[in-house]
Amino acid sequence: MKNLFKLILLLFLGVLPGMVMAQLSFTGEIRPRTEYRHGLKSLYESSDEAAFFTSQRTRLNVNYAEEKFKVGLSLQDIRVWGDVKQLNASDKNQLMLHEAWGEIIFNKSFSLKVGRQELVYDDHRILGNVGWAQQARSHDLALFKFNTDENGKLHVGFAYNQDSEKLDNRLYQTGGNYKSMQFMWYNRKSEKFDFSLLFLNNGLQYMNVVGGTVVDDATRYSQTFGTYMNYRPCKVTFTGSAYTQFGKDVNNRDLKAYLLSAGMNIPLSSNWKGNVGFEIQSGTDSNKQNVGFDNKSFTPLFGTNHKFNGHMDYFYVGNHTNNVGLQDFYGGFNYAKDKFSFASKIHIFSAQANVMSGTEKLDKYLGTEVDLSVGYKYSKGVLIKAGYSQMFASDTMEVLKGGDKTKLQNWAWVMLVFKPKFL
Repeated sequence: MKNLFKLILLLFLGVLPGMVMAQLSFTGEIRPRTEYRHGLKSLYESSDEAAFFTSQRTRLNVNYAEEKFKVGLSLQDIRVWGDVKQLNASDKNQLMLHEAWGEIIFNKSFSLKVGRQELVYDDHRILGNVGWAQQARSHDLALFKFNTDENGKLHVGFAYNQDSEKLDNRLYQTGGNYKSMQFMWYNRKSEKFDFSLLFLNNGLQYMNVVGGTVVDDATRYSQTFGTYMNYRPCKVTFTGSAYTQFGKDVNNRDLKAYLLSAGMNIPLSSNWKGNVGFEIQSGTDSNKQNVGFDNKSFTPLFGTNHKFNGHMDYFYVGNHTNNVGLQDFYGGFNYAKDKFSFASKIHIFSAQANVMSGTEKLDKYLGTEVDLSVGYKYSKGVLIKAGYSQMFASDTMEVLKGGDKTKLQNWAWVMLVFKPKFL
């Protein structure tokens, strides 16, 4: 790995004079974040000990553009402080490719982007880069980009994943990934109103293994279709989205799910803004979440889920899929002046479907979360951020998640973000 890095550096320095004549950017990011976890994602048990650690993301980004093509490269290292010995002979945290793509520009209206790349659309709800996670998310795919006119865009993406080069069979055993994915996104903008339409076909491979032999490796497809809208009649901004999911889940159940959301951002003064809204994601009754019943649970697929439904990540951040859904009513205030910013938000959570304890139907209220965060721009390339969140959980949350709701459920973090521009 060290020799490879040296070779890349020598090649980069060798071609640097010619690159400067085109459009070249060479940037970096170092982002250490210290966290105190005492009830993150799930309720804290009385016998648990709070977690405390520092994780770090380090990135090198190179982007290059000419008239006929563009390329992008993003190398990153993700580690937890202390996971490698001080006198280490080898580093278990290998450099990884976050992005490596090339884009052919056929004309002003049509291009093709291929390789590993982030997908970020609309408000990140269905397709996002998950930037809060140190590793973030990127996809291997081919993306066709069309400018239909001055105000319209159409993107069409195709992905087909495989574990390795093979001579036969198409088994794909990398857990957590789709086998095949295609999507089409259309966006149209005007002075006061923007809207997007999204259709996404997601194929997950199901494998039935009997006696060590795969006897069934069907790819089962679900479809997500919907819209995101942004309306600005005055200084107030209204947002809304509506999505439906259908087809089959990976266990071959019929999928019948939906998401509805609406929000409003209100300027209160030159520095203060308020926001209020709701989101409903459909769910399946807790006593009907097995084969033989329809799956009514919506999944926000590849969205930046930390951005929604509370910063403590109780819902849809590696959890709560194929569950009782969620109703989230929220409101908050944001402040920004000069180099300082502040944000606050309160979420009131309820299950969308029924939560059962034996034959008893429980109250759907799950809990209330308070999120607070501050930011300070120390310089053009340095940002200091910190946050505190607390969950006030209900008896139903305890039944759903486990843990002890009577204990203090909180989370705190502080993060430094360095973003140098080397070139």
